[in-house]
Amino acid sequence: DVNIMLMIWIFVLAGAFAASTKAMGAVDATVALTLKIVPEAFLPVGIFLAACFTSISVGTSVGTIVALTPIASAIAEQTGCDTAWLVAIVVGGALFGDNLSFISDTTIAATQTQGCEMKDKFKTNFRLVLPAAVIALLLYIFQWEAVTDVTVAENIQWFKVIPYITIIAVALCGVNVLLTLIIGIVVAGTIGLLSGDISPITILTSMGDGIEGMCELILVTMFAGGLLYIVKLKGGMDILVKALSAKVKGKRGAEASISFLTAVANICTANNTIAILTVGPIAKELSGKYGIEPRRSASLMDITSCFIQGVLPYGAQLLMASGLATISPLAIIPHLYYPILIGTMLILTILLQWPKR
Repeated sequence: DVNIMLMIWIFVLAGAFAASTKAMGAVDATVALTLKIVPEAFLPVGIFLAACFTSISVGTSVGTIVALTPIASAIAEQTGCDTAWLVAIVVGGALFGDNLSFISDTTIAATQTQGCEMKDKFKTNFRLVLPAAVIALLLYIFQWEAVTDVTVAENIQWFKVIPYITIIAVALCGVNVLLTLIIGIVVAGTIGLLSGDISPITILTSMGDGIEGMCELILVTMFAGGLLYIVKLKGGMDILVKALSAKVKGKRGAEASISFLTAVANICTANNTIAILTVGPIAKELSGKYGIEPRRSASLMDITSCFIQGVLPYGAQLLMASGLATISPLAIIPHLYYPILIGTMLILTILLQWPKR
């Protein structure tokens, strides 16, 4: 299948890009730069923005959580702040960026299954989640007591952020995602070599490690694609769509069905990408029947999976965050303002059919 093969190549290049940028120090530079720019009175905002920018650049919420959770834990220890609260900020920011990133596996899966452009899905998604992000930021500001004893790096190699900025800028210009990733890898490798932080061997090794890290996702994608095609070939997809359509009345009902199926699949698999791949063909059928734009259905699936994955105590994100911070996943959930807010926005956008365009 052409779409499955394209998705696999995107995963390969995304893994290579994420690993190469990490090897040349882009992740650390991004975190340090964000914390440096943001005043200490707004430190939670800085942590949230650092998580947002890092995850939207590298395309992985888990990778962002791994990078920032130790920093959040250290800040909590220094300031006496609730560790679960600061870690929840990291998780929320990581999910915000992962949901919007051009190289996120959920974005790739959603856009490929619905047949829409990534930049169109990004614009639709952004309008839906921005209010949730703003409200979450306000909550972080009002609940935070400013401190003055947090140590932030003085010498920040800001130029190492360029690969991330390049990826975002090129993707927003509508350049093919494969070419965008290749450009990002070349820029990251060039900066790393010129700065003397990595060697050609290190670049190739890190790219190989990044691709290897994507192997499980690639295999799952291939098996899921094959299984779903067999189901479709034997008429199973038609039966499911007819069963759903019988109870669906209008566009609002179709959108609710798409979100509900994505949520159920995500709860069962604890993997948002697999959930989107599973529901994608059904969502496309319902969208075509009830006049839902592909960008809209892709956004609904991605936001739903982001919300569910963000509050699952047995999901990879919360398990990783709780493990690094040595706290219970259940302690983090009450502070997950952003995932809960986007869940609320999801319900409102379906009920009110907003935005109109």
